[in-house]
Amino acid sequence: MSVDGKSKSTVSGYGHHIAAISLHYGRIPLELTSEEVRDYLYEVQKRSKTPSRSYFVHTVCGLRYVLKSEGLPCEYFQLPVIKKEKKLPTVLSKEEVWRMLRAAKELRHRMLLGMLYGCGLRCAEVRVVRLRDLDFDRKRLHVVQGKGKKDRYLPLSDHLIRGLRVYIKAEHIDDRLFKGQTLSREGEDCGGCYSQRSIQTTVKQVAKQAGILKNVHTHTLRHSYATHLLEDGLDIVTLKGLMGHSNLRTTLKYLHVARSNPHRAFSPLDTLFARCAKKSK
Repeated sequence: MSVDGKSKSTVSGYGHHIAAISLHYGRIPLELTSEEVRDYLYEVQKRSKTPSRSYFVHTVCGLRYVLKSEGLPCEYFQLPVIKKEKKLPTVLSKEEVWRMLRAAKELRHRMLLGMLYGCGLRCAEVRVVRLRDLDFDRKRLHVVQGKGKKDRYLPLSDHLIRGLRVYIKAEHIDDRLFKGQTLSREGEDCGGCYSQRSIQTTVKQVAKQAGILKNVHTHTLRHSYATHLLEDGLDIVTLKGLMGHSNLRTTLKYLHVARSNPHRAFSPLDTLFARCAKKSK
């Protein structure tokens, strides 16, 4: 899996599920019958009162990889077709984002929210940002090897830059922007970066403190980033590049308001402060 270019989290996840079914029967998956595989999948699905779709899906994906690596078709195990759920993303209003920024009492938490929303970063991307990735002169953030092992540059808001300068000086940051646990959830050494679980917990706690009833998680801020940029007039093609999407169809789900004329890339924090700061005075 590693040689095929799979990420460490994918290798860990597939390995876990392949090992689980192997231990369940005391045999490797290729020694199982299709009936045994389907019985196991049914057990996984019914293991709890509220079956975890994610666990079920990843088990199927792990088995598919086993078959693929052996040159066998999915029909070999009669694996079910996994239909993608067509759900629209949860999006915060600009006022709700503003409330979250004000509700975050710790400077580190405000900067974390500012990076997630102001740059549209994924959780795995924000936790590994280094000082050398920040270019305050050119107002750019270098995302190094994001999802799909792709680099990209993102605009930094003037408001975020001011906050980051204060934060870096106050916290004596010399490498990782957000320091935390040494090991990630997958057990990999990430040089003392903030853990994924800590980031997720922080976002949920701040949303609760801000009185937001929506189901808010780290990706909600990324969804809001994309939607607000489109509403502010950024074109869909430029947004695709900022989001790091490989396929334009992935970006099209954010097409709430789109204009035909291309606009220079900018951060939604600029229009957020212009709109909300005056209201709060």
